[in-house]
Amino acid sequence: MEAASLSGVLSYTKFSGSSLCNSDDRFSRSIPRDRYIACVSRHSFEGFNDVDKPSSKALVASSSDLNTQNHTVLKGSNLSGGPIQKRNLNFQANCAVGVCTFGENVVESHYAHATEEKLGVLLLNLGGPETLNDVQPFLYNLFADPDIIRLPRLFKFLQRPLAKLISVLRAPKSKEGYAAIGGGSPLRKITDEQADALRMALEAKKIRANVYVGMRYWYPFTEEAIEQIKRDKITKLVVLPLYPQFSISTTGSSIRVLQHIFREDAYLSRLPVSVILSWYQRQGYIRSMADLIAKELGRLANPEEVMIFFSAHGVPVSYVEDAGDLYKDQMEECIYLIMQELKARGIGNDHTLAYQSRVGPVQWLKPYTDEVLVELGQKGLKSLLAVPISFVSEHIETLEEIDMEYKHLALESGIENWGRVPALGCTSSFITDLADAVVEALPSAKALSTSRDTVEEAEYDPLRYLVKMFFGSILAFILLLAPKMVLTFRNHLF
Repeated sequence: MEAASLSGVLSYTKFSGSSLCNSDDRFSRSIPRDRYIACVSRHSFEGFNDVDKPSSKALVASSSDLNTQNHTVLKGSNLSGGPIQKRNLNFQANCAVGVCTFGENVVESHYAHATEEKLGVLLLNLGGPETLNDVQPFLYNLFADPDIIRLPRLFKFLQRPLAKLISVLRAPKSKEGYAAIGGGSPLRKITDEQADALRMALEAKKIRANVYVGMRYWYPFTEEAIEQIKRDKITKLVVLPLYPQFSISTTGSSIRVLQHIFREDAYLSRLPVSVILSWYQRQGYIRSMADLIAKELGRLANPEEVMIFFSAHGVPVSYVEDAGDLYKDQMEECIYLIMQELKARGIGNDHTLAYQSRVGPVQWLKPYTDEVLVELGQKGLKSLLAVPISFVSEHIETLEEIDMEYKHLALESGIENWGRVPALGCTSSFITDLADAVVEALPSAKALSTSRDTVEEAEYDPLRYLVKMFFGSILAFILLLAPKMVLTFRNHLF
């Protein structure tokens, strides 16, 4: 497990170049009932370097205040022996005993000697449309996030117009997908159930805590959960993203929202907080995944001949190569650990990893799930077990994309026996391990300083800037009108 403070959690990635964007702007969400929520923060970033070959050591993070580095091994309930990628990470944090806490930005909490401690756990997730009418505004919220569509700094003002255009164009196809799984995403219901199960697991450990759910792009929004945390007068908070592996586009995006909220609020800036950045190495998680895989293998004929096919959500290659996203390294490490656990149980099946859910013309992590399925079928593979590795809840990418699209493609390509491992959901061993992770993170909770991070502005050519602003303004105007033009044209045709 890796945990960190809000102030230091995202201070290690350098965003630069035409495909990347500093997220210091505010953007409005497309939300029913005319609600407006804008929460994106601004930070300084340092680059990753020195990516080594796999080693068997635990993740080593460097703790620094931008200039000095103190390397500390992150310990905790992790499995060792896998190919972890070592990087030179620049956290503004002090790391010890499995968690990272605040560096020089720490201030002593006024809750430290509170007579009655009230613990809170905040589960972070993506969110999903609950009805077909929610699909387009949900997509707008998704693509309006600068961590999802990463524009150059000079073109950040195009974020909302571009999000509007993409959401309108993609909504019809997305509605078909959600209609196929019952008319909406089950993610909120499942996450609520996980929150209840986690609360009961903590109670079994004699720890009373309120467990909250905060979604990034739909109800209940993270901002709403934070408001409830304030109303409940929580005195210590553990933030637990429901993403096993860290990515800028998932955990990173959600943490940015929290950073902005906490920085602007006097109460929250003094609230002791511990953030669990990733937990893909935890024994409970690895064993829970191995349990599900072994169970589903047993359902298939000739289980020893079945290919174990891990399908993970993809991210653009630029996130990894340019921005230093840890996602690919952590995903490969995670699968290595799961296969090691299976081998210890006498299961030595062949396995492979591919990435799904790519969007747009940019290059995403390869190999692609659809292409690999076709290739395996052409090579004569007859039995396959699909494992959705980056998802802990059922949603459209498991229920529709894997269960319908990829299953159809696999059978059409010559694969005869298809199986699919369910998402972890409320599996008891998984929930118990999450509770253990929360307990381990509690001692590291520290209060957030109210000081603002500073960002050194990049130099730019004034003439080039004016030219881009002129043509960018024209493009923004076109993009703002484009959704209405598309709808008018479609209505005219049909």
